[in-house]
Parts: sequence; structure tokens; C-alpha cells
Amino acid sequence: MTHKLIYSKKNNRTISRKYHVVFWVSYFIFNVIRWGSYFDDYWYSFKSNLVEFPLHILLVYTNVYFFIPKYLITKKYKTYVTLLLLALGMLYAVRTGLNYILVTKNIWPETELYQQAFTFNHIVAVTIGELYVLALATAIKLTVDWVNQKNRIETLRKEHLKSELNFLKSQIQPHFFFNTLNNLYALTLEKSNLAPNVVLKLSDIMQYVIYDVKKSKVKLLDEIEYIQNYADLELLRCHKNSKITINLEGNINDVKIPPLIFLSYIENCFKHGNKNSSDFYIFIRIEKKSNDFLILNIENSFDITNTFINENLKSGIGNSNTKRRLDLIYKNKYSLKIQKEEKTFTVNLKIPLT
Repeated sequence: MTHKLIYSKKNNRTISRKYHVVFWVSYFIFNVIRWGSYFDDYWYSFKSNLVEFPLHILLVYTNVYFFIPKYLITKKYKTYVTLLLLALGMLYAVRTGLNYILVTKNIWPETELYQQAFTFNHIVAVTIGELYVLALATAIKLTVDWVNQKNRIETLRKEHLKSELNFLKSQIQPHFFFNTLNNLYALTLEKSNLAPNVVLKLSDIMQYVIYDVKKSKVKLLDEIEYIQNYADLELLRCHKNSKITINLEGNINDVKIPPLIFLSYIENCFKHGNKNSSDFYIFIRIEKKSNDFLILNIENSFDITNTFINENLKSGIGNSNTKRRLDLIYKNKYSLKIQKEEKTFTVNLKIPLT
């Protein structure tokens, strides 16, 4: 499955322009009021901030969109620090000059005494003020980027999960049809009158597998009907005294589960059970525990002396596929126990309903 991702300038912009404007306008108004109240001179505060804010903005965007991605992220720390210090030095000179020419000859009215420009104390005071603005704006930008990146990663994770689940389900279909068509082929060779009925059941199963399993969840009752149809087809090749029993406990009318999540364990009952024996049986119990869990218990007769080629019952496309799907869907919130004894083989699966 392929996913087409469309990128544009708007997609690459983590913060829309209107929020940039809102931030700087709000910050400008706050600074004008703050220093106007401090000096008791709002006109001076307005003029000085009007001179300084374009320089703040230039420094912030140069740092965020050029210095950080080109030097800091690429671990060129010395170059980053050097360029930042040079930028601060240039900004200090330009800011001090513009304030002196356009606003006031007293370039440092915060102090009680008249101060000269380009003194150590004045340079430190202005630089600290610029670093404050730079740190505030950069922190906001990096925080927004981090949140957006986290959301993108989560979206990609969900898309990957969806793709993998669809792939796993698509693997089940040919695996199942291969087995069923083998059964149908055997019946036609025997010229069995059951073949037409098998075709009808297979048609119902195909409709379910091809269309319904595309959903992330299906009704449990539909899944049970599918299991019953599958079992009926398999029983045709078993001993005439073989039997399958399905017990349902609790109110399962509204229960939904991932499609085909039980299939491989039902297949194993027929694949590895002593189905040619007169005492072959499969017992399936599905129980809803309040509204929290659904429990599947499967038990079938098993002849341990009938050793098959692959002795590890947990291997194969079906079981590994189902185990992977359970891991993806429920993570560590489910439990699965598979036990092989001398005469019985049991599966106990417990999955959450929420």
C-alpha cells in the first residue's frame, strides 16, 4: 500500500503567519506599556520600541531559520556561537545608533546618571535584553516544532500500523483460500454430492473475507458465523463422528473484534488434530467478561504420537501473522497461552474490549 504525501510551503510552516503577527504585536504593546509605565513616558517607550522591534525580529528569524538549522543542529557549535555573537554585536551598534539619532541622546535612560554608548555595562545590558527576546521567541518556536514533530511521528506511526495490519490481513486471504480449495478439489475427485454445498459456503466465506475484513472491526456474531462455515467445510474431510461445539457466554450482540483474529487457531485444530479419528473433537468457548474482556478458549483432541514435520505449533504464516496483529492492536494488554499435552491442544486468548 502506498501513501501519497503532498507538501507545500504551507505544510512546512509550523506556525502560520497570523500567529507570528499576533505574537509580535502583543509583545510590542506589552513592552510599550511596561517601559512607558517604568519611565512614566509612554511616547518615549513607543518610539524606542518602534526602533528596536524590527531588529529583534530580524535577529530572531535569522537565528531560528538560519543559524539553528544550518549550524546548531548540524553540531557546528563554534560557528553558531561565533555568528550569534557577531549578530549581537552588529545589532547593538545599529540599535544604539538609531536610538541616538531618532529617539534620544541619552541612550541609557534606565540609569540615574548620564551614560555613554559602547561602554562595557551598556553593551552587557543591551545584549542581555536581546538574548531575553531571542530565547523567548526561539523557545516558543522550538516548542511548537517539537509538538508538531511529535504529532507527525504519531500520524506516521498510525499510518504504518494501518498499512501493516492491512498487509497481514491480506496475507490471510490466499492462505485460507488455498486450504479451502484443496478441500473442494478432494471432494470433486470423490464426486461427492457435497461439492455444490461447499461452493455455496465458500462463496459466503469469500464475501466475508474479501469485503468485511477491510473494516478495522467486525461484529463478533459475524465472525462466529464465518468460523462455523469454515468448520463445516473442514469437517467434510474429517471422520464422520467428528464434532465441533461452539459455546457463547455473556451478551455478545454488540461486541466487535478485529476480523479473522481467531482464524489461525481454528485452522490449527484441523491441521494438527487427529481428524481421522472417531473421537476427534473441537470445543470453542467465547465468553464476554463484563465489558472489559473477551475470552476465547479452544480445545481439540490431539495425538502426540502423530508427529508432523514442523513440531513448533506456534510457527507458520497463520499463527505468526495473528500474533503480530495482536501485538500491533493490543500491545501488552492481551494474553495468549498455547499448551500442547498428550491428548489435547488448547489455546486461551484474552483481549480487551476497550
